[in-house]
Amino acid sequence: MITIQAKKHDNFSVEFKFGFVGGDDAPRHEFVVNSWIFVPNSLDINPQTYGKKQFYRDIKSNVRIITPVYLLRELADTESLPFRTLRGACREVVANTTAATMDNYESQIKMFAAIFKSALRNHSIHIDNMSTVSEIAYLSEDFATGARRIVQEYRNIYQIVNVPTLEAKLRGYYLFGDEILSHIIDVQTLRILKKIDRMEAPQLADVRAQLVELMREEKEYKLSMGYGAVSEDDAEGNRQLVFRYGMLKKFVESDLYIRLNKKRDGFAVEQVYYSIAAGLAMIFATAVAWFAQLKYGNITGPLFVVLVVSYMLKDRIKDLMRYYFAHKLGNKFFDNKAQIKIHDRAVGELKEGVDFISDPQTPKEVLDVRSRSSLVEAENRIFEEKILLYRKRVVLDSKSLNSDSMYYVNGINEILRFHTNRFTQKMDNPEVPVNTLDAEGNVQTVRVQKIYYLNLVMQLCEGKSVTYKRFRIVMTRNGILDVEEM
Repeated sequence: MITIQAKKHDNFSVEFKFGFVGGDDAPRHEFVVNSWIFVPNSLDINPQTYGKKQFYRDIKSNVRIITPVYLLRELADTESLPFRTLRGACREVVANTTAATMDNYESQIKMFAAIFKSALRNHSIHIDNMSTVSEIAYLSEDFATGARRIVQEYRNIYQIVNVPTLEAKLRGYYLFGDEILSHIIDVQTLRILKKIDRMEAPQLADVRAQLVELMREEKEYKLSMGYGAVSEDDAEGNRQLVFRYGMLKKFVESDLYIRLNKKRDGFAVEQVYYSIAAGLAMIFATAVAWFAQLKYGNITGPLFVVLVVSYMLKDRIKDLMRYYFAHKLGNKFFDNKAQIKIHDRAVGELKEGVDFISDPQTPKEVLDVRSRSSLVEAENRIFEEKILLYRKRVVLDSKSLNSDSMYYVNGINEILRFHTNRFTQKMDNPEVPVNTLDAEGNVQTVRVQKIYYLNLVMQLCEGKSVTYKRFRIVMTRNGILDVEEM
């Protein structure tokens, strides 16, 4: 199964989160994502102005393991697997501080924090999707109770490692986890408070007070531990705090991220085709020279001219054949490939490729999903949209994915950021003046945004299952306004 979420990441980038989820039915899973990017002709994005190197510089991809899923109430059980695993790692590192026990201790802290973050986020999103006051009330109470119980138990476990025989750096790792847990509570509690405030229901006053009290408790705790907290009148402190939270987030997620060492795909096959091209050109030149010698004899003027012309044509034939084979390779092979590894253990493979294609090369199903308006179709007959096809293929080995993990891992996530700075270079001013009449009949000028659309159609394939998604990026020269799922 392939899942996808799209959102605006910042003014000039869109974030797509792909979930490649395997299953127990097969040991090997193959996923294919084909993305057609329809670009207005006025942006001057074409093969001459925007090559493969520019495209790959404009995308940033992070691949990570899907965080094991736990309900908040499951994680709040102090005998749950994450708590038992964390306690065991703490006891092992205190009893025998080796490279293996230290790595496992640090890894379990990061994994626990990641599971906690996922559980709280999912619970708060669930509350945000609720519409009845009674549901919001009891789910919010569960949130406050569960979060408080989890962090209390996590802080109790610190007593295991708070011993003089364990170096301060290792104890500091545990406190890093403690600090990020407190920050996660703040973030998700504020999400729920915003939902409650939007409801404007007096019945939620008590549960709102419980959530506010939870945040106050965490703030007092953070200040007592020297972690720091956001303050309205401390701009410098707030800047440092945001930077620190970013570093802590990377610390926690570093155990989930998978480093990809991308290499060029199809290089050996490409060289074979190029060698064939050179051989065909040489056969042509040799055949011409042989026939010319038979007709004109040795070292004559006509023979000399024929040999020169044949070698000129040989080079052109070689280049034309190289271009032909390169075009054929582009359709059958990818640009880059990388092994997906977890702790030096190969669990799959990822390949990607990008090319400009034309309307006739685009499947009818994709054009139907693109659903051009009649006005766009009329313009397209004169200034056709440019189409970028970005292909991705992911193969996962479920057995290898779970061969060395205490938690069941059902797949990977890829967070792909598409940066659109280059697409704005040829855009008009972000606002244009439009004249109109006001109510009194006077001419007035209104500033109107000049918008552009980038349309993306994605084909998600896994086995015989094929689905299509369409997204529209609304932009001005000042950046992205919105990302819409159509």
